[in-house]
Amino acid sequence: MVATVRSATLAGVEGARVSVEVHVSNGLPSFAVVGLPDAACREARDRVRAALLSSALPWPLRRVTVNLAPSGLRKVGSGLDLPIALCLLLALGELTPEALEGVGVLGELGLDGSLRPVPGTLALVAAMGTTTVVVPPPSMGEAALLPGARVRSAPSLSSLLDALRGVGPWLEAPRPVASEPVDPGPDLADVRGQRLGKTALELSAAGGHHLLLLGPPGAGKTMLAERLPGLLPPLAEEPSLEVARIWSAAGRRPPGGRRPPFRSPHHSASVPTILGGAGPWLRPGEVSLAHRGVLFLDELGEFPTAVLESLRQPLEEGVVRIGRVRASVEFPAAFLLVAAMNPCPCGEGGLPGACRCSPAARARYARRLSGPLLDRFDLRLALCRPTAEELFAAETGADSATVARRVAEVRELAVARGGVVNAALAAPALERVAPLSTGAQAFLEHQVGAGALSARGLTRLWRVARTIADLAGHEGRLEEEHVAMAAGLRVGVELLSPALAS
Repeated sequence: MVATVRSATLAGVEGARVSVEVHVSNGLPSFAVVGLPDAACREARDRVRAALLSSALPWPLRRVTVNLAPSGLRKVGSGLDLPIALCLLLALGELTPEALEGVGVLGELGLDGSLRPVPGTLALVAAMGTTTVVVPPPSMGEAALLPGARVRSAPSLSSLLDALRGVGPWLEAPRPVASEPVDPGPDLADVRGQRLGKTALELSAAGGHHLLLLGPPGAGKTMLAERLPGLLPPLAEEPSLEVARIWSAAGRRPPGGRRPPFRSPHHSASVPTILGGAGPWLRPGEVSLAHRGVLFLDELGEFPTAVLESLRQPLEEGVVRIGRVRASVEFPAAFLLVAAMNPCPCGEGGLPGACRCSPAARARYARRLSGPLLDRFDLRLALCRPTAEELFAAETGADSATVARRVAEVRELAVARGGVVNAALAAPALERVAPLSTGAQAFLEHQVGAGALSARGLTRLWRVARTIADLAGHEGRLEEEHVAMAAGLRVGVELLSPALAS
């Protein structure tokens, strides 16, 4: 007897359709799983057997072969437990073929027959290609996020079998609860002083420009970076679903309220942790978890050089391609990079008589940040510690809500004009939406001729100037003051701190 049940397996952040086929025949009792299963899939044999016996269901003392088709695709995880069990019951005649016709099945089995969730439910359900899906109870809310999905569930294998036979009820879908108020996060008004730093933060949010903050400890670099997500507009429905799919594939709960994600990995993180590819099913890394949001690298100079250099390609293309011996995956990684670093290892570089680092230590620290990576930061700003007058001043400046409204207006204008935010404008579109005045063009020609700008740097500075003009309400040609301000917010490392120039 041969039976088939439709399911899916995870490949990166995408699902791949899998047909679970079970053949029961005479012969010595055995249970074999074929079709490139990983260790978790092969162990399904013992989980399925224990779950069936715990649910008072028959276990065949015959030769059982389970094929996971297509056989050339590697199957990972324990999400095929439930499809294998139901397919086996179908082959034994405990279920009629009509009960599982056009139904996708997904879930892990406990030894007591309980149904347990698996990572990547969103991607797996979308890959099945069926309207009706059976998932474990904890995954019902996540599966229901897909438009048109008819979600069914039961708490255990025996109750699920009764529901499929039509003699038991399905588990009721969870009622949508009233959305709780989303924590707005830290407010920009809490940052005292740093007027130029707040301006750079607003420009970064409005135009999607990568930002590098350099200064001594206590200058407010981390405070500014943590307030950037609060300036970004909420995600639309499709980007929000994309973010949820990535976080689901990583086995994490996505940020609520359609808030752009914010990730701040520790500087000891490895390349697989940052880019992805760790684990048996090639989990997405920090750059993918920050997709459509902010990736904050604090203490940038302490990150391994290999990690920093690995960011160059994702910053340009917005994707990460991971190649392994048996699989290759592509992770989305369109994030806004904000980094903070000290001017030297002791942090006091640039202050006369305060730095305790040797010239060799300062040189090693400076080499962590290569020229090509530095060139990808649209905004590069040196910060000083706020003065006592600024710390005790009654005037705090605009709060996050006020700045967020200005950011939303500029982003809407940019998308209506060029289809994307200013930082993503291609060169031909840039010439059309941001024409230069005579003075602005002469200024940029002088910068390029003096070697202060590369071709990439010219394009990035041009985009920042467009954002500066948009925030100022200037819709015509870019003037010299706009490009000059953009150049002032894009200084080289040698100007950021004398310590890094040593």
